[in-house]
Order: sequence, then structure tokens, then C-alpha cells
Amino acid sequence: MDALCLAAIAVALSALLSLVAYKTGCLTKDGAVASFLTGSFTGAFSSLNAFVLLTIFTVVGFAATKSGLSKKRKAGLQEGTKGERTWKNVAGVGLPPCLMVALNLVFPMDPLLFNVAFISTLAVAGADTIASEIGVRDAKAYLITTFKRVPPGTNGGVSVLGTAISTVASLVIAVLGWSTMEHSIDWLLLIPFAAGVVGNILDSMFGTLLEDRGYISKYTNNASTALLGAAFGAGVCLATGYA
Repeated sequence: MDALCLAAIAVALSALLSLVAYKTGCLTKDGAVASFLTGSFTGAFSSLNAFVLLTIFTVVGFAATKSGLSKKRKAGLQEGTKGERTWKNVAGVGLPPCLMVALNLVFPMDPLLFNVAFISTLAVAGADTIASEIGVRDAKAYLITTFKRVPPGTNGGVSVLGTAISTVASLVIAVLGWSTMEHSIDWLLLIPFAAGVVGNILDSMFGTLLEDRGYISKYTNNASTALLGAAFGAGVCLATGYA
């Protein structure tokens, strides 16, 4: 498949997915536009595998957002008014993988290094999304810096359910990402898995130390921790001599 054909398919599928997400209330209008741009950019300037992985991640994220929405709305923990996400939400999780694609265009990486960095951004974002959307159902939340009880949804609050399910989510994304990007399953997928776990912990730390104090927004938190996760994954990959 040539680059032009891939770009056309990416644009068409991104438009369709974004439209469906808007019509089903997963995204606002500006969120749908941001989603379209993210998918189109990845498909046009990266590989088919990267585009497919980002698409799968997006669909799973929408499903997690809608999961248990009525309970989250009762607790006031939903995104927007009905669980919909705006362009800021999309940018927070979509910008890091796009930056990896852009960086690879300007400074071509070893394919393995790029795959690790790209998958790591999604592992962090996925772990955080699952922790936020499903972990809030655990009534017993603790502040990550002091481990004192806090209400569910508190910035920097962690729970047993949220931690467990976010760790599983990171592993699933690592396995799915590795099989999609590398067409294999081997121990190297543990690098983006670890990056996802580390990034999710950093997200909670930044939440209480920076976000809760007004230094950064949750969107900046999401993007910065995903990028740090990518840096962690790439660093481990280079340190081990595999790239």
C-alpha cells in the first residue's frame, strides 16, 4: 500500500470515527475535529500499523468513557455533562503519539525505538484513562503522597481497583501494540508496559503536586506524563542496546 493510499484511508476512517463519536456523545464538535486531525496525521505520516493501533486505542477509550456513565454522573465524576470529551481531552492523549510521529519524520529513529516510544505514549494514556473512568468506582481512594483517605476523583487519588485495572490496561495495550507494530510477542513488550505503569504513577504524582495547586491543567498532566513515559521506554530500549 503506497503512502498516498494509506493517507486517504486514514483521512476517511478518521472522519467516520470522529463523526460516530460525536453523534454518540463521546466527543464534542471540537473534540471530533481534534480526533480527526490526530488520526489523519498519524495515518498520513506514519505506518498503517500505528494508525490501526491508535484507532483501536481510541475506540476502547470511548467504551471506557461510556462504561458506568450513570454512576459517574450521579457522583459528578463524568467528563462534560454527559461524558463527552472536548478537544483538550483529545489533545492531552493524542498529542504525544503525534509528536512521536513528527519527531520520527524530522529525526528518523530506529524502527524498534519508534515503536517502543509510540506504544509507550498509548500505554500511559490508556492506563490513566482506565484508572480515571473505572477506578473512581472504588470508594476507598488514597492520596498518593500521604496515603490519607480522599474522595474518589481527587487529583492524585489512587485506589486498589484503579491501580489494578490501570496496570492490566497498560499490559493489554503493550501486548496489543507490540503485536500490531512488531507482529510478534516477546519480552521487549514489557518496556512499554513498564512505561505505562510509570507514567500512570507520575500522572497521580503530578495531579497532587502540580495540577491540584493550579500549576498545570489535567490536559497538560496527561500529555506530559505520556511523553515522559515515551522517554522512559526509549531510554530503557537504548540502555539495553536493542536500538
